[in-house]
Amino acid sequence: MSVFDDPHLDRRTAVLALSGAALGLIAATPAKSATWSQSVTTSPIGAFVVGNPAAKVRLVEYFSYTCHICADFAKASAVPLKTGYVDRGLILFEYRNLVRDPVDMTAALLARTGGARAFVGNHQAIFAAFPAMIAKVQKATEAQKKSWFEGSTAERARKIAADTGLFALMRARGYAQAQLDAALDSEVAQAELTGMTNIGLGADRVTGTPSFFVNGRGAEVTAWPALKSKLDLALKAS
Repeated sequence: MSVFDDPHLDRRTAVLALSGAALGLIAATPAKSATWSQSVTTSPIGAFVVGNPAAKVRLVEYFSYTCHICADFAKASAVPLKTGYVDRGLILFEYRNLVRDPVDMTAALLARTGGARAFVGNHQAIFAAFPAMIAKVQKATEAQKKSWFEGSTAERARKIAADTGLFALMRARGYAQAQLDAALDSEVAQAELTGMTNIGLGADRVTGTPSFFVNGRGAEVTAWPALKSKLDLALKAS
């Protein structure tokens, strides 16, 4: 019997009772969890992993900051991959560097400034600045380019970051020069990036960037629309 069928309740009492029941339902509904893109951890090899650890589909990307196809993918996928898959807890996304050259190493080290929670924002900002960065690389003098291969990794990276605008980009994001220098000086980060690259070239047999693996299997695609289809198929099968 509903509250409206009870002869001992007038209409006002019934409405109050119904409102109370509704409030009870709201209170019993679990609060929506924070978006999964806010969950960022570091893998044993030093890669950044974003999303729900219990997601049924794991996506791995090997990328290079001097790869124009990687830059195109980052631009095209940023919003739909985050909102449609990662935030919903469907995909766990691991970013792996495959370092190709000193400019790439410099960008990769700077992307780590601020730690895991800052990585994705830095990553997208560096790729957004890709055309300007590459233009500066192409316009660099022979003397500048020669200096990029002289000295320690950190010494090379400082010259490259100044010449390509990467220092300026990261300072505009609010980082102090001391933070940027510390990121370039990190021998741990340098070793992780080199190790990740070796895993990609060796164990995972990556031959170019970007390269994607969906649940451990090579996706053999490079553009977002094609990868989206692979992810949708994997989710249906899971």
